[in-house]
Amino acid sequence: MVKWTMRREPLTGRACLPQGRSMSITPHYRTIKELLQSRSFAIDEYQREYKWDRENIEELVTDLQNRFSTFYRTGDTPRDASDYGDYFLGSIIVTRRGNKSYLVDGQQRVTSLTLLLIYLYRVARQRGLRVTSTVEPLIFSDDYGEPKFNLDIAERVPALRALFAGADYDAEGKDESIRTIVARYNDLVSIDPADELGEGLEPFVYWLIGNVGLIEIATETDAHAYSIFETMNDRGKPLSPVDMLKAYLLGAVEDEGERANANRIWKKTLLDLTSWEPDPDAERDATFVKAWLRAKYAESIRERRAGALDRDWELIGSTFHRWVRDNTSRVGVGDAGRNLALMTNEVPFFARAYRKVLEASRGYTSGLEPVFYNAHNEFTWQSTVLLAPLRVGDEDETVRRKLAATATYLDIWVMRRAANYIRISYSSVNYAMWLLCRDIRGMSLSDLIDTLRSKLDQDEADVSFDGSPSRYRRGIAGLGLNQFSRRYIYHLLARLTAYTERGAGKPDRFDELVDRTLKNPWEIEHIWPDHHERYADECPSREDFDLWRDHVAGLVLLPADVNRSYQDKPFERKAPHYAKQNFYAASLTSAAYQHQPQFSSFVERSGLPFRPYERFGKAEHEERSKLVRALVERIWDPARLEDYRP
Repeated sequence: MVKWTMRREPLTGRACLPQGRSMSITPHYRTIKELLQSRSFAIDEYQREYKWDRENIEELVTDLQNRFSTFYRTGDTPRDASDYGDYFLGSIIVTRRGNKSYLVDGQQRVTSLTLLLIYLYRVARQRGLRVTSTVEPLIFSDDYGEPKFNLDIAERVPALRALFAGADYDAEGKDESIRTIVARYNDLVSIDPADELGEGLEPFVYWLIGNVGLIEIATETDAHAYSIFETMNDRGKPLSPVDMLKAYLLGAVEDEGERANANRIWKKTLLDLTSWEPDPDAERDATFVKAWLRAKYAESIRERRAGALDRDWELIGSTFHRWVRDNTSRVGVGDAGRNLALMTNEVPFFARAYRKVLEASRGYTSGLEPVFYNAHNEFTWQSTVLLAPLRVGDEDETVRRKLAATATYLDIWVMRRAANYIRISYSSVNYAMWLLCRDIRGMSLSDLIDTLRSKLDQDEADVSFDGSPSRYRRGIAGLGLNQFSRRYIYHLLARLTAYTERGAGKPDRFDELVDRTLKNPWEIEHIWPDHHERYADECPSREDFDLWRDHVAGLVLLPADVNRSYQDKPFERKAPHYAKQNFYAASLTSAAYQHQPQFSSFVERSGLPFRPYERFGKAEHEERSKLVRALVERIWDPARLEDYRP
């Protein structure tokens, strides 16, 4: 067994390999600055890809912001951050080969921290903050005049270089790690923690690099490193919070047969989640327990002020096994009968519902399409909120309707905000999601639909597709393509396209339209080519031209090969090719009305203001914007909730 002693200063220990040879282990506590300052890391080719998803990066940012907020007070300076408390991010294992450090364990965290530092560097530079000079050497160091990134992995450097420079990088066709790196960086831009930090941004950055740390376990050889890695991951693993919750619940059950039965049901229930194909996840049992407890039992949340203490919502997210012990009466546990009921009835019921949400999130499921929509928009609170209105004993059809109705509400709520550039990241909406869970908890289906419609009516007063007066936003009229809106505009165009196709008698292809794994995926096409001079009469300035060109009414979805072939041509030359594409794109041309009777019939029935164009200038843009607005009202109509009423 590998043993070592760790303290803030390095201490070399001795341990035994299975073959009897001793190994030298040097653990160091490193702040992020100490870990990354003028240093680079590599990984072996056979190591797994960078795998973090949006939820992982959101949780990291939220955890860091929450910890920082317990120390920061309005008006604090960067110097004050040196007196703030620490935050520990776990351990990494490093081995040396020559003058290069190889990450045996820790690639996910080091990569994610690098992306966060690049994001913070870009924002700090835009704000003219001095901290940029401190952050820069944590991202790359100078190597004979060339930047050498701390992640010295050749195939990933071009993407990191582009992100650091604030340039666009096309990751299509690249390997999984590069695509994920670019996606997670774009998520950080979308989450935009700097906006929430406000004047606290610079103290936060200094706290992050000076007070947040990891243990770096350094070894002499690869064999030593992998022996430690296997020992830490395969032997002597501590009980997880899920294990400790189970132990607590079983502790009150004295009957041996009842204990064995409850243990069997519990293990099978959670194994069905963690082993779910096509994406097994050893942490999914804990993710489910957090979602279930928050959805059904969280009565409080941390106040939105500096120095506030964590409450139910946060405590469930970090130490739910302790939280249940401290809230037995609320959860309804504490004696053998109640504990058995929870383990053999309640948990399996909500786990089945959670799996239904999981399946509908990954595969386009008839009757649960809104779940897929929210998953495509990467709305990470969906699984929690969808469990809230369920009641143990609800029939399968009632469960489906409640899930669909609640997901429909979220679909409308999310897209109203996206159309107004309002952030819907994990941390920015957690208070709203706690309120929603509390308000719809355990409702009957009819009451749920009434409540969700009422909430959407109230919400519309300040956030609608026509705008958000309190934020001076214009809704669809002001929606254009940029780094924040790209994912939502892509989603919106896919919905408009799928709706138009269905109306004209075609199958619903939304899942195909958003599938980035296709050999020839769909891409956003600008109706106007990127040639300002062609539109100088209508748009004298380049800024004005870009605003019109990037507006949602001037965009369609086309297969990638078609987009690449025709994107540089003027509308008049592209229009005949649009006529051969999906009906939403083809509706720009007269051919769709002359040769597609099902489409013409749909236009007549719907009363939607479709019409063909011989040219496409600013006036046509404005007309097309009215069509987009009318389609949006149909697709995201709160009356859709009535479809689920019994």
